[in-house]
Amino acid sequence: MTETPWWSPSRHADRRPVLLARNRAQAAIRALLAAEGFVEVDPPALVTSPGNEAHLHAFATDLIGNDGAARRMYLHTSPEFAMKKLLAAGEQRIFSFAHVWRNRERGVRHSPEFTLLEWYRAGEDYTVLMEDVAQMARRACEAAGTALLRFGDHACDPFAPVERLSVSEAFARHAGVDLLATLGPGGVADGPALAAQAGAVGLRTAPDDTWSDIFSRVLSDRVEPHLGHGRLTMLDRYPAVEAALARTCADDPREAERFEVYACGVELANGFGELTDAVEQRLRFEAEMDEKARIYGERYPIDEDFLAALTIMPPASGIALGFDRLVMLATAAPRLEDVLWAPVD
Repeated sequence: MTETPWWSPSRHADRRPVLLARNRAQAAIRALLAAEGFVEVDPPALVTSPGNEAHLHAFATDLIGNDGAARRMYLHTSPEFAMKKLLAAGEQRIFSFAHVWRNRERGVRHSPEFTLLEWYRAGEDYTVLMEDVAQMARRACEAAGTALLRFGDHACDPFAPVERLSVSEAFARHAGVDLLATLGPGGVADGPALAAQAGAVGLRTAPDDTWSDIFSRVLSDRVEPHLGHGRLTMLDRYPAVEAALARTCADDPREAERFEVYACGVELANGFGELTDAVEQRLRFEAEMDEKARIYGERYPIDEDFLAALTIMPPASGIALGFDRLVMLATAAPRLEDVLWAPVD
């Protein structure tokens, strides 16, 4: 049976209370950021490079110049590059509610077009962002008239003290894997060592799996389902090889200043102590694009203007939060498209 379209008056009437809650949550978060001295910015969606992460897939188009010549451009997967250029220009605290596009992503928790709330704090430690997210989750619940975030049968109280644990702690606790033992002194990943540990706890691996492949499988199968139940989880200190845009930790270069926020087993946000070393960033981008070419047979250009801006960008922390996902959990909606005013057809 064909589903009633979202624009049907009867279905829209059912959806409208959730959509109005979305608007209230957005207004409340804007007010929260304004009170903290943030400036809202409006980055362009059409960019030279959509980002240089191996498993991120962009929508491409051609920009036709006045001379009729075509130039390949992309819809951004995040406003990150433009916002960091604004930090280089002198902005201190900025945020954006940006529509972004990611290909090969559609499902209960994904839409090919969605809204990222992204914000940056120049000169501030990345751990400050953890409290930002907790405050925003509380504001979203208040806007929806509830005290809990919900997804399916799971609930999370954003007003409760948050759980903060490192990725290595989470792997040990929930998967029985000693993650740091598979990383050399310089952060070099030992794929066979991680494969052996994964196999010992009942996870299958393939001969051509990389360390990152196995890491992702353990994370998604054994770790993520346990996160964010009862309270928000801040999954901190990602392996440096899984944090291409983050600074390494001062006390252990195998780990990086990257964290993700989980509620009800759902990832909500991804935060960083931002890398500002342009030489190191180029090396990381090139490695990511080599991996993308190996797996998918394509690569994205590197934004040279972005690397130039990094040379004068101040130390900063930054984070991207899936605003639609936050609204989905605050309103207990069963799927992401239920909280979009006009879902992609």
